[in-house]
Amino acid sequence: MSDRLDDLERRIDELRAGVRKAMRAKDNAAARALRAELRTAERAWDSLVSGEPSRARPELPRLVTVREQVHQALALLASPAQPRLIVAVSDVFFGGSIRSSQLTSLRRDEERSFRSSPYGRPFYLCAALTDRLSPARGLLALSTWPLHRRMVGPLSPRVDFLNCAISIAGRQPHDERTLRLLGRLARNIPGATDDDVTPPDPGRVIEAAGAELRVHAERDTRDRAELEERATSQLGDVARLFGAATLSTIRKEGASGDAQVMGT
Repeated sequence: MSDRLDDLERRIDELRAGVRKAMRAKDNAAARALRAELRTAERAWDSLVSGEPSRARPELPRLVTVREQVHQALALLASPAQPRLIVAVSDVFFGGSIRSSQLTSLRRDEERSFRSSPYGRPFYLCAALTDRLSPARGLLALSTWPLHRRMVGPLSPRVDFLNCAISIAGRQPHDERTLRLLGRLARNIPGATDDDVTPPDPGRVIEAAGAELRVHAERDTRDRAELEERATSQLGDVARLFGAATLSTIRKEGASGDAQVMGT
């Protein structure tokens, strides 16, 4: 029961923070939805603490962990993404309550889990890989994607950005919050919007992003395929998911080890 209580308490804290954030942003609809979920979680907490008989206990809500919320957002985007975009997509489309700071150590936690029990989970939140086969800074990806989709060549950041914009534009419904997020992306796509004030037309965003993608796709596909071939031949299972250690990482770890020895 203690694990369940811990999960509920963490979720309650996240929901309270989400309510405050929504109220500051004057997003009344989001605040109402979060308050309703908060009340449900608090009732579930009361039920567990009071030790009600199982036949009288209401069905407890399924808690969506930070890990699952990140998975939802990445599955929608279908491309490696920065924490800021992941948080925004989770908030707009799934009513998520995650914060960028919560993603900082998430990939390291996933790597530790994989090392202790390889392939013990259906998916892992892993790294996009650079041309040095090291983890791309700040980019999260899903282990279930083909390896080439996680490779980052010279044109890949732009290609991934355009694909993310297309995924968001194609997602229903196109409400105010969705269009606001899409508008921020459309400003960086030539021909996707006329100004920064008018809500973007999702169809136009898809068309403009697709036109630019056609310019970059062949070269980017070739670059990713070459990097995938290198990664497949040079990396083991752990490094294929979380990246190879760079020289700077090795030096840093060595310095840390030296400091620990000196302190003993």
